Amino acid sequence: MSGRFWKTLVVLVLVGLAAACHRGSDEEQVRQAIAATKSAVEAGKAGDTVAALTDDFDGNGGELDRRRLEGMVRLAALRQARLGVTMGPVSVEKRGERQVASFTVTLTSSTGLIPDEGGIYRVETAWRREGSRWLCYSATWSR
Repeated sequence: MSGRFWKTLVVLVLVGLAAACHRGSDEEQVRQAIAATKSAVEAGKAGDTVAALTDDFDGNGGELDRRRLEGMVRLAALRQARLGVTMGPVSVEKRGERQVASFTVTLTSSTGLIPDEGGIYRVETAWRREGSRWLCYSATWSR
């Protein structure tokens, strides 16, 4: 697994399960989706991890899209890598018709590649409503 793998893996924490987005306020739905994604990443469930991404999802200015992200989670699961995700407090802010969630995340792995490819990242995600669901359409991160 390359350093780029770990950098883009941050996005896994940015998206959630569609099922988590059916109740509560807009802010609560986004928070639930992020929490559900954390669980999906740690369980190695690729499909659940990308369920709340839009089809046109853009990660870090074209570095990652939905299909590639799903493949990365599958690869980690096949390699039996245990991924750990520790999150700081999540801040959700309404911006017009959208929601923006910001937080820090620390990634760890059982593969022994840490600290080179793991680490602490500052993340900002952008969410829009599509039908009754909030979906993540953009994410940026930096170490």
